[in-house]
Amino acid sequence: MTWIEKHYGRLEEQPGFEEFHHEYSAAIKEVDTKIEILSEDFAVRHDYNPIHHIEKRLKTPQGIEDKLRRLQCEVSIPSARENILDIAGIRVVCNFVEDVYEVAHMLTSQNDIRVNTCKDYIANPKPNGYRSLHLSLMVPVFLLDGCIEVPVEVQIRTVAMDFWASLEHQLRYKKDKEIPPRIDIELKACAEVSATLDKRMQKIFNELNKL
Repeated sequence: MTWIEKHYGRLEEQPGFEEFHHEYSAAIKEVDTKIEILSEDFAVRHDYNPIHHIEKRLKTPQGIEDKLRRLQCEVSIPSARENILDIAGIRVVCNFVEDVYEVAHMLTSQNDIRVNTCKDYIANPKPNGYRSLHLSLMVPVFLLDGCIEVPVEVQIRTVAMDFWASLEHQLRYKKDKEIPPRIDIELKACAEVSATLDKRMQKIFNELNKL
């Protein structure tokens, strides 16, 4: 137990936690608003909305504590600020693969957003078959005492990628048991089928747009 944990208890009991958590909540609202405006503008200009739906997530105090312990970091607010970039998270689910990159370009082209990292698991899937585009963004949040930058993780993926990822997570973590190798192979095969479907649907969409 660290000195901070001993004297202040759990993370949410430490001084300043409410203000700290509010910053990330506000950052989610900022990014969500930007994405909504961009998608509406795109729809007006192109008569098509590339976004299927948006999901938002703010890590709970327990979730932040658990991640800090997994990272072997001190359980404190300064440590959380320094070591965790996904306290605030937004998932943007798009219709097609090309939409994923279009939305990412529109968002990262805004002059008040700074890109920390970009991990393209679509071009380079994870070993288990997972596909998605992950952006770590620094977003300006305007508070009473001035403007601060807050990190927000934005995951952008297609409907098919989201379908596979959601069910794979549910299947893998439904039971506290080790997954047999044959199930790992089957899940990865399903990811490949999903990727093939994405390519075929993109091709159909592009062909229809040429008519």
